Amino acid sequence: VQLQASGGGLVQAGASLRLSCVASGRKFSSATLAWFRQVQGQEREFVAVIRSSGGTRIYADSVKGRFTISRDNAKNTVYLQMDSLKPEDAALYYCAADFHIILSSVRRPDQYDYWGQGTLVTVSS
Repeated sequence: VQLQASGGGLVQAGASLRLSCVASGRKFSSATLAWFRQVQGQEREFVAVIRSSGGTRIYADSVKGRFTISRDNAKNTVYLQMDSLKPEDAALYYCAADFHIILSSVRRPDQYDYWGQGTLVTVSS
């Protein structure tokens, strides 16, 4: 599976961005898909995850109510709609996929087999 993330950019605080991650290769619809973010010098941080059925979505407390994860299996794409952006949301955002991850482990970056290259989000105050 290859993942290609896009949609990052420079925005002002309070603005919105939508990140996209297109997958190719193995059957996308059966994968658990997630977004993580990382600031230089810090550990990769869980942001959101959506299970293969789309029925289970989990968010980090820091983004709950502002970010929305969704997927379009017909387009092999997972999205992260980010609203009311804050300066502390600035990071390199990565999409990740895994076909065997259990629900209790979805927040752990070491549990994902496939990663995109990252897309940079910068938020000015």
